[in-house]
Amino acid sequence: MHFTVRTIAAAAIALIAQSDPSRHQVRFVAVEPDVTLELIDWGGSGQAVVLLAGSGNSGHVFDDFAPKLLDCCHVYAITRRGYGASSRPVDENRYGWQRLADDVFQVIDQGHIPKPVLIGHSMSGGEMTAVGHEHSDRLAGIVYLDALGDLEDDPPADKEWAALQAALPPGLHPSPTCPPLDRSTFAAYRRTLGCELGFMFPESELRNTFDENRDGSVGEVRVPGWVSRAIGQRQIFRRDYSNIHVPVLALNNGFAPDATTDDVLKTFRYEVKTPEERAAIDRFMARSNIVFGRWITKLKTGAPDARIVYYPNAGHFVWMTRQAEVLREIHTFIAALR
Repeated sequence: MHFTVRTIAAAAIALIAQSDPSRHQVRFVAVEPDVTLELIDWGGSGQAVVLLAGSGNSGHVFDDFAPKLLDCCHVYAITRRGYGASSRPVDENRYGWQRLADDVFQVIDQGHIPKPVLIGHSMSGGEMTAVGHEHSDRLAGIVYLDALGDLEDDPPADKEWAALQAALPPGLHPSPTCPPLDRSTFAAYRRTLGCELGFMFPESELRNTFDENRDGSVGEVRVPGWVSRAIGQRQIFRRDYSNIHVPVLALNNGFAPDATTDDVLKTFRYEVKTPEERAAIDRFMARSNIVFGRWITKLKTGAPDARIVYYPNAGHFVWMTRQAEVLREIHTFIAALR
């Protein structure tokens, strides 16, 4: 199968130029006869890097982040099937975890991307792990951006963990005070959503996620809900980190397994009001160490030399909320590959 390029219409180019200041080229790679995936190329020189988004996001979620790696790398991103400008097969059975992993490898292979470092967020951890297990010789490294979680050990499915979380003091992690979401323009929506999230998505990512109404306001979600359900329902599999013979870096939201209740209180700047509150946090931390510890055990069993870094209270989009620290770790990781 040959590497294919699809031309973007002139009107679309004008829209992208207006709403997406990130300088890149977009190509489309055929991974099946009727499926093409968006390959975003920011250019750069040095180590090839392929960025992989989490579920629900397109490769444009990295539009602000990718240019910060151009000092060391040739940077790409792939938009998963079902999302953004990539194809959306109507058969729900074509979204299994192995198919998604094969998509990543086919884009690398057909795009002639030489031994890249895979850097992926959230659900892409499953895809990277499968590619690393099956094609380690075609990679230079793997970086997990809060991407070790898997549905086989899903914390909310652990009834004890869920109950202990519900019993935590409500003031431990208060929600920010924000204005209502403003959907009148993409810029307004980006700003007001950013207050709730603690970071702002690139406007280009929001335009890949939502339709634009005729008056310029933010419309409905572009991707039908069945796509995410089809993907999610097919993500329960055992992560196998064995046979990954390249360096691994895992940058995680949350506390290290040896963190104490005092570490939690210091991070959240919370003062316990009763012994019962402290006991509730103690119990939750103990259970969290067991649940999340299973993820780390899986990784270290297959990749014992993996470097694991924790960013307490970073949120799931750790590479946005702790961008300077994450970039420093990635640059150090890539420099050590030379």
